[in-house]
Amino acid sequence: MGNRRQFIKQSSMLSAGIGASFIFPTELLASIRKKVSPNDRIQVGLIGCNGMGFANLKSLLKNSEVEVVALCDVDKNVLAAKTEALEKAGVKKPKWYGDYRKMLEDKDVDVVVIGTPDHWHCLQLVDAVDAGKDVYCEKPIANSIAECDAMLNKVNASDRMVQIGQWQRSQPHFVDAINYVHSGKLGQIRLAKAWAYQGWMGSIPVVADAPVPDGVDYKMWLGPAPDRPFNKNRFHFNFRWFWDYAGGLMTDWGVHLIDYALYGMKAANPKSVMALGGKFAYPDDAEETPDTLQTVYEFDGFSLLWEHATGIDGGNYGLDHGISFIGNNGTLVLNRGGWKVIPEKDRSKENGLKLEAVPHQSVAANGLDLHTVNFLEAVKSRDKDILNAPIQVGYDTARVCHMGNIAFKTGKRVYWDAANAKFSSAEANAQLGKEYHNGWKLPMG
Repeated sequence: MGNRRQFIKQSSMLSAGIGASFIFPTELLASIRKKVSPNDRIQVGLIGCNGMGFANLKSLLKNSEVEVVALCDVDKNVLAAKTEALEKAGVKKPKWYGDYRKMLEDKDVDVVVIGTPDHWHCLQLVDAVDAGKDVYCEKPIANSIAECDAMLNKVNASDRMVQIGQWQRSQPHFVDAINYVHSGKLGQIRLAKAWAYQGWMGSIPVVADAPVPDGVDYKMWLGPAPDRPFNKNRFHFNFRWFWDYAGGLMTDWGVHLIDYALYGMKAANPKSVMALGGKFAYPDDAEETPDTLQTVYEFDGFSLLWEHATGIDGGNYGLDHGISFIGNNGTLVLNRGGWKVIPEKDRSKENGLKLEAVPHQSVAANGLDLHTVNFLEAVKSRDKDILNAPIQVGYDTARVCHMGNIAFKTGKRVYWDAANAKFSSAEANAQLGKEYHNGWKLPMG
């Protein structure tokens, strides 16, 4: 049953156009990797070896010049499983670390991939840059706006190549769609929408706290988060639904989709934000973050609407996820499967349209693989300007997503003062950062 569920979940990911790298069988790497001179190798260390961390590593390893020399994880069971998978692909066993700071001292590591839970991203990225490493960091870049600020300042003051894992920036049909939006053909765009309806997500039953599993350094896993007893609901994949470590669907899928809404509208700073939602589908389950949310951002000249719901697939335009740009002349609808344009009627003409319809457009390409190649090109050329998702891209989107969560938590419309980088209310400003615990300190950037 477990294998069947995994297959169904993986199949649904593919149908959403997520890409082959995410479920690319590791053993197939052996058939595509070629011998490379030691002088041409880019040596990689991975921090956080489950989920997207390992998917990013596999994507990088499709490039023969990449060599994985170190794996770092707080769970020795994960280290063993991922090492076994790599060895089946003919990859030499990497060095193991339980503390990422020790891995950053390793002179063999040129590039660091960060695939840990969100609450660790800030410390690990800042420390990696200080250690002179180039970094590929999973999204969202941070778990608070204060962390976003620290990370942006640190990266901008360095010469390190930093790519954020918002890989849709490298997906050709996303680029084509935004070029159309920027062409002006849609006319004045008054509303942009982004949404994620995740029907595969069910309830997470409440379970009792339990002893820490063998091989897990739970204190290290908690890091700067509050000290709590171990509970399997908060561990590995499901950390996303707890405020200590992440921001729910808003900062999970929202970062990918709101990124493109902002990109299309050439916007970064909303004037105000309001949000309504809650735990409507599963009110008594273990999750803390809302399973249903509608967030409205006010910008000059247009509004941006974010929607998410778990346990439901029926999103806008019949799509379970996407972005739409609603203009006076027509609407462009975009998701991981492709894009199309729906024209508005021209009522001054019989059977007339304000623009020509564009049928479904897609490109057979793997966005994640193109994204990691783009990162490697920047590493080799030492040219930050060619990065498709530099730190600023990750910063702008993560900050807007965190604003939405802050509006939800306050239950009020909150107003953003872009000149001073703060809200107009003390209650909202109190949530710009998160208190660090267990002896860890927020980096100052």
